[in-house]
Amino acid sequence: MLQGFDERNRDLIVNINGRLVHRDKAGVSPFDSVVQGGDAVWEGLRLYDGRLFKLGEHLGRLRSSALALAFAEIPTDDEIIAEIRRTLAANSMRDGVHIRLTLTRGTKYTSGMDPRLNRSGPTLIVLAEYKAPVYDRSGLRLVTSSLRRFGPDTLDPKIHHANLLQSILAKIEANAAGADDALMLDRRGFIAETNATNFLIVSGGVVMTSRTVACPEGITRATVLELCDRHGIPSRERDISLMEAYRAEEAFCTGTMGEMASVTEIDGRTIGDGSPGPLTKQLSDLYRALTRSTGTPV
Repeated sequence: MLQGFDERNRDLIVNINGRLVHRDKAGVSPFDSVVQGGDAVWEGLRLYDGRLFKLGEHLGRLRSSALALAFAEIPTDDEIIAEIRRTLAANSMRDGVHIRLTLTRGTKYTSGMDPRLNRSGPTLIVLAEYKAPVYDRSGLRLVTSSLRRFGPDTLDPKIHHANLLQSILAKIEANAAGADDALMLDRRGFIAETNATNFLIVSGGVVMTSRTVACPEGITRATVLELCDRHGIPSRERDISLMEAYRAEEAFCTGTMGEMASVTEIDGRTIGDGSPGPLTKQLSDLYRALTRSTGTPV
């Protein structure tokens, strides 16, 4: 599974602190906090027919993460939405678009990790691309990574930060194993998430997902749990072991970039009958209908 290049993105206009520039001329200062230490927070958004899905929830998580990192300045929601609108207009975009919002602490007057070195900031980057859901809907193959997800006592996953090296190392392991993604455990040995998505299983007709101990509070994950509640599908949040995943009736991943994708193999074990299960299909249809009928017009 490797994303391809969409020709529609060849001449993208990128927004950096309100400056609209061609993708080939876009850049941030080498003194920016994101370059110096990955000191930034981010969100992924999707545009469906002129509406941004769960925009308020995403901006709320962005703000919460920036507050946790003690950013001196945080743009208002209205300011961020205005720059998103400018970026989409500059690219004439309306549908099938993924937006990567990055907010860094800003620029330092000399290199170093001390936030007191920052004298201007923050830096807001709006990158909008034509991008279909990135996962094959026929089923993903996962392998368990040797890396463990950080818990709240080391680097709290409730901070949606831009230091993604742990995920990248796990993805390298998955690539080497010929798998689509890596399944990551917490320090106690329970499933946390994949290197890029939240992870859920179906067992005994119940949708189950890990507690947010070592995985982020995923917005797509929360939406799926809301859909379960609304449509009478039993669901639970609890610790899940690898053995439970191996013997699950169904498994699937959730995330803004990939939406919902079935998992049909974990560590060489076939999940269910090796094809997307009925609850996965039902929830995928419900999720798709929701994205096409709700959202913030931009």
